Order: sequence, then structure tokens, then C-alpha cells
Amino acid sequence: MPWQDFSPTEREREYSPSSCIGGNYQPFITAYSNESAAAVTTTTARGALWSQHKYGQQASQMLHLCVPSQNNKHTNPVKNTALDLDNTALPDAPLPPLLVFIHGGYWQELSAAGSLFPAAGCVRHGAAFAALNYTLAPHASVAQMVVECKQALVYLSQNAAALGFDAKRIVVSGSSAGAHLAAMVAQTNGQQDYDLCGAVLVSGIYELEPLVGTTINDALGLNADAAQTVSPLRLSAKHYPHTVACYGEVETTEFKRHSQAFVQKLRRESCANTTTTAFEVPLRNHFDVIMDLTDDQTQLGQATLKLLLP
Repeated sequence: MPWQDFSPTEREREYSPSSCIGGNYQPFITAYSNESAAAVTTTTARGALWSQHKYGQQASQMLHLCVPSQNNKHTNPVKNTALDLDNTALPDAPLPPLLVFIHGGYWQELSAAGSLFPAAGCVRHGAAFAALNYTLAPHASVAQMVVECKQALVYLSQNAAALGFDAKRIVVSGSSAGAHLAAMVAQTNGQQDYDLCGAVLVSGIYELEPLVGTTINDALGLNADAAQTVSPLRLSAKHYPHTVACYGEVETTEFKRHSQAFVQKLRRESCANTTTTAFEVPLRNHFDVIMDLTDDQTQLGQATLKLLLP
């Protein structure tokens, strides 16, 4: 049924991703942290360089960047026949592509520091990785968060050569609220100071008006008009890049509907040569599906790597 016909209790349930897993999502947050620490260790061992950068004046406007060594691909080449990728590098190898990740947390929690786990797959395939921090609610509005994420993309694009990656091969990705922000970043309308070659949107929420009146909105402070201005489903998708959109099998009907509706919009409005790939990930839920982001043994990981390394 349309979300407007839900009772308050039904709407609260449908927009609570943890309602499908018994309510306790903390083990997944712990896994993000543990896998992020492991990724830093393994990528550093492979010669990758980690750094942190301010893209704005506020303390929250910071990103973590991981750039692979140009040498580690000679000494430990990877051949993945499933992806038809040969990562053996030559001395004059071009700058690597960059995967940018925007974390979720309903715009109210989590951080870049706990979102570093996709770096392991990136470095294994010779790609750079960046995880963004942004100011969380209630200290910033959703509209302000969108501006901050765009500022981060401008910073990365303008400083790409100095930082060690290719400004023309940037893919933005995100999970849940991070997928919403990634979708907003990708809607450049041909006017932003950065170019994206792809977007990977995982379990996103693309229409924010249904949140008005739920407890989720207590910190966000959205009204119907403000929600419209930051809803990708209500904005033009004409200049969208190649996109992968997916969600877990174990998700609420409303979260699945958002992805399905947004995919339909992209296929209807985006340029003729722009591809949109969509799928449901079996057995995964809202919180663990993102762990597949750069795992080349998974459907999501393969789709992400193909955007990065076409």
C-alpha cells in the first residue's frame, strides 16, 4: 500500500531496518569496526598509503584516503577470471580509480573510521578508496550534509593528481542514509566541479517525506517541504552516471520499494548510454549487505569493481 496509508506504528516499523533482524543491529556495527581495522592492517602490509584530509573548516569535514602502492601490484599480481581483470601493473601504470564511500546511520550515527572495510578489496584490485565523514544530525540538516558531501567530492577531484588517483575515474557509493547522500552527490545536473563515472547505492532511502512524523525525524527536523528538496526520487536524474542499486533480501517492504522506484526513475530519465544495474542480494539484510561492496566473490562486489575497472 502507499506509505500514506500506513498507520504510525506500521510506518515506524517499515522505516526501521532493524525490525527485520529482531531489533539489535549492534553486532553489525562491531563488525564494521573490526573489519575496518583489519583492512587498514592488510592494505598497509600491501604497501598502501593511508592519510586523512580536511575538505572543509569543521572538524567533522574530514575523509580517510587509502592509495595503493604502484609496486605492490607487480609483486603480488591478482588474476580474477570471473571479472576478467588482470591487476598486474607495469612501471608506467596510470593513476588508479577511486571508490568513495559514504556511511549510513540514518544521518545520525556511525563514522568514516568504522567504514574502512571496503579498502581491502579496492587495494587488492589496484584502486584507491576514500571514506567520508560529514556533520551528523542534529548538528546539521540533511541539506547541509548533502552540501558537505559535494564539497568532499570537489576536494577529491581538484586534488586527485597530488593525492594519487585519477579524477576521471571516481565512483561514489553509500549504504542506507549514505546511499541517499551518494544519490544526491551523483545528481550533478551537469553543474558540479567533479565528474563521476559511477554510483553504487546499497539499501538506500530516496524519498524522505515518509520519515516526517516518525521518531527517526526527531533529530532531523524535516518537514514535508524540506524533505522534498533532498529526495532523489523528486529530483532530476538526467545527468546520472552508470549506477548499481541493490538491497538485501531481509529488508522491509518500504526499503525495497525505495530502491525499486529509484531504479525505475533512473531507467526512465537518465541518458540513453547510461546503464542501471539492480538486484536483490539473497540472505543479506540491511546491515550486512554492504560488507559485499568490494568482495569480488559476491554479486555486489563484482558490480562495483566493474564500474571501477571497466
